[in-house]
Amino acid sequence: MSLFGDGLDAAVQKAFTRPAPKSAGAQMRYLVKQLKGTRAVAQMLRVSQRTVERYVKNQIKRPRPDLAARLEREVKARWQPQVRARARQKAATTDGIVIDTRARLGYTAPIGSTDQDRIRHLTVALPPHYAARLFDARQAGATDQQLQSIAAEALKDVYFQDGGRRAGSLEEVRFTDIEHLEFGL
Repeated sequence: MSLFGDGLDAAVQKAFTRPAPKSAGAQMRYLVKQLKGTRAVAQMLRVSQRTVERYVKNQIKRPRPDLAARLEREVKARWQPQVRARARQKAATTDGIVIDTRARLGYTAPIGSTDQDRIRHLTVALPPHYAARLFDARQAGATDQQLQSIAAEALKDVYFQDGGRRAGSLEEVRFTDIEHLEFGL
């Protein structure tokens, strides 16, 4: 489970204009249409080709829980790619992204300042260039740790340093023990 990656995907999914198919048959038909055949869908979902054909014809209606989860994940990953791309582009160029988190945040600062980690609940609007970095890293297959470091750098710049207006000697922000994380476009 990727906390940051799944959070970014969920934020983009909120931009969908139509709901994704809900029933197993509709989801299978959508995947068969997208992948142009039942064999490719069967290999992707790790089931037999005949099982896919039965779902397409509504001969089977209720998948096993593990298959239902894989099916839903694959449909959501392919649903409305143009809407998804437009939402990412808009966030990366004009709107930015909002991060809402409750986590342990601390920083490295010069001697004599209070730099002890503490739990903070922050809702911060990040500028478009940080949204672009997060989405580009996600597309390139970055790990959750890499996405977390980009978010920590963004919080350092926007929240702690206020765009360079304060805490100029702040070196590094520690972003750990995440209790809640949500992104919004």
